[in-house]
Amino acid sequence: MERGNQRGAGNFILLGFTDDPDLQSLQFGLLLSMYLVTVLGKLLIILAIISDSHLHSPMYFFLSNLSLADIGFTSTSVPKALRNIQTQSRVITFAGCFSQICFFFVFGCQDNLLLTVMAYDCFVAICHPLHYVSIMNPRLCQLMALGSWLISILGSLPNTLTILRLSFCTNRKIPQFFCDLPEVLKIACSDTLINNIVLYSVAIILGVFPLSGILLSYSQIFSSILRISSDRGKYKAFSTCGSHLLVVSLFYGTSLGVYFSSVSTSSSRMSLMASVMYTMVTPMLNPFIYSLRNRDIKVALVTVLSKMVPLREC
Repeated sequence: MERGNQRGAGNFILLGFTDDPDLQSLQFGLLLSMYLVTVLGKLLIILAIISDSHLHSPMYFFLSNLSLADIGFTSTSVPKALRNIQTQSRVITFAGCFSQICFFFVFGCQDNLLLTVMAYDCFVAICHPLHYVSIMNPRLCQLMALGSWLISILGSLPNTLTILRLSFCTNRKIPQFFCDLPEVLKIACSDTLINNIVLYSVAIILGVFPLSGILLSYSQIFSSILRISSDRGKYKAFSTCGSHLLVVSLFYGTSLGVYFSSVSTSSSRMSLMASVMYTMVTPMLNPFIYSLRNRDIKVALVTVLSKMVPLREC
């Protein structure tokens, strides 16, 4: 294929889901609904945590940060996909593609790191309950949250900056609804060895290591729960981290699904559906998981909604 005459020059084509106008209308409605549910659900959780003094604890502080990261993660790709469907245009500029890749890594890494921090919070709460207040003090929580944001930003730089060295072919069609870095590398005409090395190195450092921390935390948690004699005590201990464990399973399950679908099959349709699960379905389900399984969140949400209804009537 013919090379592009400049590095980073020109636009890319996001092939998206389908060319059928009738199906595009259905997809637009589904994407918009999922996006609104995700954003509004996260914002309600954040408002509930801020407004209720009973929720001013480390677990809910990290949950509010996770909600912000999920909003950013979904907003990186879905609004552009909605605009493309509405305008019947699949074009995205190089700058737009570069921005999507950058923010996708920032918010994706942030989700990963915050889930690790929340696993550590569960570990301290269950395994060291008498020292929980002194260990998970406000200063440490703020440092952990700030550190996760800084690491996410710094971790995104190697992958995004190495894209600038690439030259792209004239056929710049990406079989996704957003600029997925592995798919972008496939259409590069220049050597992508350095990019792949950087990609997998960052994935190991910011993906495998945090996952190892989560697994280590939960191995200690389960060990402590099994030593509890009463069934009621076991249930209470498990309910402390049950929502987090379910979110972790969804996050890493869909992440591994995206990876294995891209490795094991050449079908762009399978890879596309796996990406939908990863980027939209999982963030959309998170608010329901935390609100339905957590009585404190449910009470705070009811309070927030009850305050909003009179305002709307006025």
